[in-house]
Amino acid sequence: MTMPNCNATCGNVSVPYPFGMGPARCYWPGFKLTCDYGSKPPRLLLGESSAGAFEVVDISLENTTMRVTSHGVHSVNMSDSGDGLRRWSWNLNGEAIGGVLPMPYILRWDGNELILTGCNVEVTLLNGRGIIVSGCASFCPYGTQMQTDSGKIGKICSNIGCCRSFIPTGYASYSLQLKRFDSGLATPRSYNGMESNVVNVLMAEEGWLNEDRINHLRFAVGRRATKLKVPVILDWMVPHGAAPTDYNTWACPADAARTICKSTNSQCTDKTAEGLSPELRGYVCQCNKGYEGNPYLSGGCQDIRECDRKEKHGCFGDCEELPGTFRCQCPIGTDGNPNISNGCIKPTVNTGHHHMGLIIGLSVASGPCVLLLVLGALLIARELKQHKAKTLRRKFFIQNRGQLLKQLVSHRADIAERMIISLEEVKKATNNFDQARRLGGGGHGTVYKGILSDLHVVAIKKSRIHHKNIEREIEEFINEVAILSQINHRNIVKLHGCCLESEVPLLAYEFISNGTLSDHLHTEAPGSLSWKDRLRITSEISKALAYLHSAISVPIIHRDIKPSNILLDDALTAKVSDFGASRSSEGDWLVMQFVQLLEDGNLADILDPQILDEGGSEVEEVATLAASCIKLIAEERPTMRQVEMALEALQEPEERVLSHLIEENLQKQHTTPNYPTTSKISKQGEATRCRSLEEEFMLSARHPR
Repeated sequence: MTMPNCNATCGNVSVPYPFGMGPARCYWPGFKLTCDYGSKPPRLLLGESSAGAFEVVDISLENTTMRVTSHGVHSVNMSDSGDGLRRWSWNLNGEAIGGVLPMPYILRWDGNELILTGCNVEVTLLNGRGIIVSGCASFCPYGTQMQTDSGKIGKICSNIGCCRSFIPTGYASYSLQLKRFDSGLATPRSYNGMESNVVNVLMAEEGWLNEDRINHLRFAVGRRATKLKVPVILDWMVPHGAAPTDYNTWACPADAARTICKSTNSQCTDKTAEGLSPELRGYVCQCNKGYEGNPYLSGGCQDIRECDRKEKHGCFGDCEELPGTFRCQCPIGTDGNPNISNGCIKPTVNTGHHHMGLIIGLSVASGPCVLLLVLGALLIARELKQHKAKTLRRKFFIQNRGQLLKQLVSHRADIAERMIISLEEVKKATNNFDQARRLGGGGHGTVYKGILSDLHVVAIKKSRIHHKNIEREIEEFINEVAILSQINHRNIVKLHGCCLESEVPLLAYEFISNGTLSDHLHTEAPGSLSWKDRLRITSEISKALAYLHSAISVPIIHRDIKPSNILLDDALTAKVSDFGASRSSEGDWLVMQFVQLLEDGNLADILDPQILDEGGSEVEEVATLAASCIKLIAEERPTMRQVEMALEALQEPEERVLSHLIEENLQKQHTTPNYPTTSKISKQGEATRCRSLEEEFMLSARHPR
């Protein structure tokens, strides 16, 4: 619920982002809170000072509210007011600066009320713009006893010694005006034990006032009254400037929504929709229906597991999780209404018992028929079992988006037929997922080594589906299948097929024996990969990406190139893998550090000393090339074809010749029909190098970079 490495609580109060304490990275600008550890228990205070007037006792992301307490009773002695008029202000955020509130809080309009105790006095409430918004009057007529019936707060505070009124609009500051009706007239010193000249005025949470508190206010004088802690409910929002708003839907501008509401499954709302004045406008975020969590953080809104509370939603049958909702149905073998208790019942005729009774009856009448009937029953049971298994496989095929895969590769029917592998084939290849065949696993699943019936050695990936993100993960899986089924390149991992008939999807890749590039870079051995091998591997990766960007009919953007997604075979040849995952932003800080060190000439602080010794001046050339590839403006970045050419130019001539010979020899088996290889594109580029540099850049600008 908060940023990494930031305190999430103060005392017994949770502090969710955008609120935070400590460093600036822990909170959104303007949402800083202070934890007063000198108090026992610690107190959470509004703002940056430990001497803050408001103590935070609860924060709600769902309702965008905050409950705070303060010594909020203002006690006034009206006897020293010559004209019978007194003025006072209630200010939440301090003085406004240039008409713009310095903090993002306002008094909630439908959760607080104005309260006044005193004799023959009127209070008028004005908003921050000087407009009257509320008020009430309290009287102390002679000879009338005040209502003190227990529990009847409405009568206790109905203009006799006390009055209260709702606050119809939310602002961060208000002006209050007190006026005596009997100014200049002779009045008794006290009324029913209450000081007639002392007036207490406050704003408090609606429902807070009870008999004990109203008596405390009536008969407390001066400091005794102001020591009473009073809660109020605040609204909060992320302030914004003059950004345009769609006033038909009260939706946030797209750029603001992306900046503030970081979670994918969230929505942004303009707070002005609740009738606030323009200077108080701001944005709030909420998780979409069926999701819960923190919409202000990436991945903060998680799919609610509705099936864990199915009976609360009126489901008494089998529950199936769906994105944002669930499906309720009767268990297999029963019929009825799953939405009522005991609504699913078995059919009155039990065919299994019926057949068994028939078998017993016939066996008594005719001994020779017993064997025949038993065999028949076994065959029927076998057929039923096979039918059930077939139905289950069909269910999983649909659930795992098998139809979507067929649509994605519909232009190549032979691919769809070749890519689908049966569950029996996979079980046979892995010896029913024997742990001895297990190669490893991670957050996305487990990998087994297997041998298909066509004798291909494969790595079978058994996805680990998280039910909170099941739809997104299956779509990523199908996306990876659709991409890899249509490409064939020496430096891209080959997909042999997939199985969609199991509960979790299965993928069969070519078996790459030598681990990942990350394994070889982060080894504890004395020497890691040599600079020569690193440069060649980088060149091979650029060839694969150039092929994906510009050598196939529909360009493909990988979006997740990192060492753990680069596999290496026994010859340390690079194989790009994992096309299903979306972009993650955890590496942004490392990229910015790399760029800054390069600009400062301190690149050695982040590089492996081994490559500094082996690479010499080539290291800085490659680093400069890498920096150009991560520029924010697309036109300033080179194309992957240009990156490939630059990396090839850095390699020794014999290495480049050998690389071209190997690629030409494997051209037929590693190239799909009608798609030119990277080497062929390279030769075409070299054959037409008579074009000007401007023409070369204009041509490359038409393709993904």
